Amino acid sequence: MRIESGPAILRSAKNLARAWLKRSRFPGSNLYWNKRYESGGDSGHGSGGELARFKADVINRFVSENRISSVLDFGCGDGRQLSLLKVPRYLGFDVSQKAIDLASRAFEGDPTKTFKHLDEYRDEKAELVLSLDVIYHLIEDPIFESHMNRLFLASEKFVIVYSSNTKRNPATRVSHIKHRRFTDWIEKHRPDWRLDAYIKNQYPFLGDDKSGSFADFYIFSRLNDGGAIVSASGDRNP
Repeated sequence: MRIESGPAILRSAKNLARAWLKRSRFPGSNLYWNKRYESGGDSGHGSGGELARFKADVINRFVSENRISSVLDFGCGDGRQLSLLKVPRYLGFDVSQKAIDLASRAFEGDPTKTFKHLDEYRDEKAELVLSLDVIYHLIEDPIFESHMNRLFLASEKFVIVYSSNTKRNPATRVSHIKHRRFTDWIEKHRPDWRLDAYIKNQYPFLGDDKSGSFADFYIFSRLNDGGAIVSASGDRNP
């Protein structure tokens, strides 16, 4: 059995203390993202580069093969990911007004793209509802519950979630991330929906915060709708 030396134990304790301090100062999910965008931040590395292209490939293929006519996105961010999507009609919501302003300017003149603050949501619906890189950023339980309820109430046919799906939360995690096994929530609260496909990330997280992701794709459909067409390789048992 390996016993850590005094300096190693001290470093470990400092790391834990630093992580606890970050979380204790966390202002809340909504305020965090408002401040992040207002200070010049963006939607994160997952909305650009190879990860964004991977997400776009999966979503664009799904939209085409299932002949999706309308898409609703809860957590649209600044529109960087949307720039790679090919969707006929799109409505995006976000908790940050700054993000909404950035996305609106980026797609100014495109009448098929609309962006609204989440407070403006008025029970709009779409054939496909998206939640991309959102669930593991919902730290507070009530906000998580609201997000999950909206996803399935707003969908006419399909829901696509791109997220981690685990209860494991290391003590050193950053303050704006909380992993959840969200499929447990769906099994309990939305038994009228089924998992059609689970698509593993082509670029899994390997410890580098600047590359890779711990999110995978989960594609759901209503039980009475016959299921979705998913040509990408998938596993129904994630």
